[in-house]
Amino acid sequence: MNNESITEKDSLYHDLEMMTVKELLQNMHEEDKKVLPAISAVMPQIEKLVEQVFLRMKKGGRLFYMGAGTSGRLGILDASEIPPTFGVGYGLVIGLIAGGDRAIRKAVEAAEDDEAMGWKELERLEINELDTVVGIAASGRTPYVVGAVKKAREHKILTACIVNNPGSILAKNVDIAIEAIVGPEFVTGSTRMKSGTSQKMILNMITTSVMIKLGRVKGNKMVNMQLTNQKLVHRGTRMIVSELGYSEDKAKRLLLLHGSVNEVLKAARNEK
Repeated sequence: MNNESITEKDSLYHDLEMMTVKELLQNMHEEDKKVLPAISAVMPQIEKLVEQVFLRMKKGGRLFYMGAGTSGRLGILDASEIPPTFGVGYGLVIGLIAGGDRAIRKAVEAAEDDEAMGWKELERLEINELDTVVGIAASGRTPYVVGAVKKAREHKILTACIVNNPGSILAKNVDIAIEAIVGPEFVTGSTRMKSGTSQKMILNMITTSVMIKLGRVKGNKMVNMQLTNQKLVHRGTRMIVSELGYSEDKAKRLLLLHGSVNEVLKAARNEK
């Protein structure tokens, strides 16, 4: 196994406290430019994962994200945005973080070092062979995540990972390894920066692609979004006006009656 931890390597920049604000921002921006090429290099692995998750979700499977610290929070962020964006249940994409929900806001000491806890949480959620487990860890060695994917794989469950170091123990123990090598962080070891950015972008790609393939988008519109605020009601109204040529008042009335753009479009088709 390659023991080199790129995410822990010394920053390419020194004496940060001596830099002007402009220099700090410009140098961080230069580092951020390295994220997109790193993701381009792992597109085949992302594609493979999306295809496999889609096939399993069509049969009733779920997608689990497992992480600690920043990685765990990013998984929860992505999972929590899927229901309002695509109108699916909260049990379809599930984010789990070492230390539980309280760790979303505050670090829970030593929670990520418990190798057995992740699998216990998955068992409580009655994980099965139609599900997929994606471990997220910049280091690629977080025990909470490694332990969970190992057990999942033993139970013939599809496993994948998003990591920022090459040849990690996590990557060695999954079916599909997505290794986005973004290099040392601007602040040495601060993986909330480039590593976290790459993870967020990859998570966006995975769930958005899966939801589109599952038919939760029409054209390029979020026709199944939940109407949780006036902005989204207005957006949905505009979609109906555009699709069906109704007046704005009629479109809004029907949207609120049916609960989603997609249901209004279905009702309109049935009337023909």
